[in-house]
Amino acid sequence: MAYLIDGNNLLGVLFPGHLKDPENKLKLVRRLIAFGRFKKTRVILVFDGLASADVGKMITPKSRFEIVHPPAGETADAAIMEIVSRQTDVRRFFVVSSDRGIKTFARLKGAKALGSGDFSTELKQTLKEHKRAKEMEKDAAKLSSLEVNFWMEVFKKKK
Repeated sequence: MAYLIDGNNLLGVLFPGHLKDPENKLKLVRRLIAFGRFKKTRVILVFDGLASADVGKMITPKSRFEIVHPPAGETADAAIMEIVSRQTDVRRFFVVSSDRGIKTFARLKGAKALGSGDFSTELKQTLKEHKRAKEMEKDAAKLSSLEVNFWMEVFKKKK
């Protein structure tokens, strides 16, 4: 399974009115890296414009996360279409975009198309579920008998 994501469209949904804020781009990348890890899936994020050094530092060589910046003069939409066209098995390939043309193209090629709003909901839900699962895994701090006796004495004295 893999997700091919139109980064600017998803930024616009997650951070309406703050699309150009570089900090939001970093937040998006962090969330998508976590999403990919939790779902055990590949994530390809496509952005218009030049690559950001800050964002590039977050990607490890063994991760299944990739950021694509189209060459000068080419759009993210064209890069997304090219990536979809190169896929040999699109049955479990999800294309995330708010662009109707991209979603139609993906469906015609056999991929599954998701709107950025729908994916945003899935992203938030996945991160929330994982956070809840992590909290359930935490062991309750166990006190030693010395600590128990100490606190018993403290509470007895308060009466």
